[in-house]
Amino acid sequence: MSHSSVPERASGALITDWRPEDSAFWQRQGHRTARRNLWISVPCLLLAFCVWMLFSAVAVNLNKVGFQFTTDQLFMLTALPSVSGALLRVPYAFMVPVFGGRRWTAFSTGILIIPCAWLGVVVQDPTTPFSTFIIIALLCGFAGANFASSMANISFFFPKQKQGGALGINGGLGNLGVSVMQLVAPLAISLSMFAVFGGTGVEQDNGTMLYLENAAWVWVLPLAIFTVAAWFGMNDLATSKASLREQLPVLKRGHLWIMSLLYLATFGSFIGFSAGFAMLSKTQFPQVDILHFAFFGPLVGALARSAGGAISDRLGGTRVTLVNFILMAIFSALLFLTLPSGGEGGNFVAFFGVFLLLFLTAGLGSGSTFQMISVIFRKLTMDRVKAQGGSEEQALREAATDTAAALGFISAIGAIGGFFIPKAFGTSLALTGSPAGAMKLFFVFYVVCVVVTWAIYGRKSAR
Repeated sequence: MSHSSVPERASGALITDWRPEDSAFWQRQGHRTARRNLWISVPCLLLAFCVWMLFSAVAVNLNKVGFQFTTDQLFMLTALPSVSGALLRVPYAFMVPVFGGRRWTAFSTGILIIPCAWLGVVVQDPTTPFSTFIIIALLCGFAGANFASSMANISFFFPKQKQGGALGINGGLGNLGVSVMQLVAPLAISLSMFAVFGGTGVEQDNGTMLYLENAAWVWVLPLAIFTVAAWFGMNDLATSKASLREQLPVLKRGHLWIMSLLYLATFGSFIGFSAGFAMLSKTQFPQVDILHFAFFGPLVGALARSAGGAISDRLGGTRVTLVNFILMAIFSALLFLTLPSGGEGGNFVAFFGVFLLLFLTAGLGSGSTFQMISVIFRKLTMDRVKAQGGSEEQALREAATDTAAALGFISAIGAIGGFFIPKAFGTSLALTGSPAGAMKLFFVFYVVCVVVTWAIYGRKSAR
């Protein structure tokens, strides 16, 4: 490996000398470069989450501007971005070593302007067919795939003892995009912001105007700004370069699939609840204007993710994850006590409070499971390379590549929760008139995760 480096802040900057595990190198220059890339990555990922969850704010308002979609169709629109997001996370997980983190971050951020601009146009025409919204919802899923490449990219920049915190910051503050979108969108749709671009709005029964197109158009300029920031401010690492063939063997690891299950229960819950909470609340407590409160849950979960990574670096990811799953099972059971029965009863304050606790634990668990992934795959790869007679330098390089690939692929599995949770709510409501059936499935799943975490990673013999 060459130990010369090119200028760090330049268009097309490629760093050829990158040794984060070398403490002298890290203190001299590594930490500055890593932090700069991290703090550009965070707003890019935050905006991606804004776009990914866009339909959770748009769907609840579509019928107010003249559309006639059923409740199940609206739940479907909130769920579809998670389908394409989950599927696309698989190829996105391998893109950074192939194209470079700077190039891929700029590209994957810039293309999100397309569904935002398109959605702002079609919501103004009530004759737009449902199939068009399906296409746009699937395009919004490209934003969800950004998480896989973003987390993989940041993992290359930091030494192993700092990866939990760095990934927690990137993922946690990036996840804030869900809350930011649900906070900004209700305000944006109440103001005439884009009349010059054709935003006309629709008058409501109470005489107010609803500018639903603004929920999509408000993200176009920030996306353009941070696309440019990523291109000129981030770096590509020569040490992270790897072909698809070099990355694919990680899929044969049994721990990949076990950790995928655990991450599905944590991040899948966070993104699924974020996508479906507003619609679920509207069906159970129609007297409450949920858009005034919907952003609190994702906000709590996103902040908790950052804390989950940092706490896991100190206490151990397995311990934090195990306790977290126990709490998730308890809170999902408590949720039954807050739901209305037969259209009567129920307590919105208790319902909202328990859901906040679920968001909190889903966020903490997302951070702790990601810390586990980093530790597990780094150790597995380094042990394998050294057993084969490889050098320390080779072991570190392959460990970084395998860990990044594992983080990306596992994040793809976790994103599927964003589809199944809203869809489960919609199906349960359609069949029984209550979301209780879906919540029973979630409770059983969390209990299974408690057992799996303890049996495979928690016991002394397992450790």
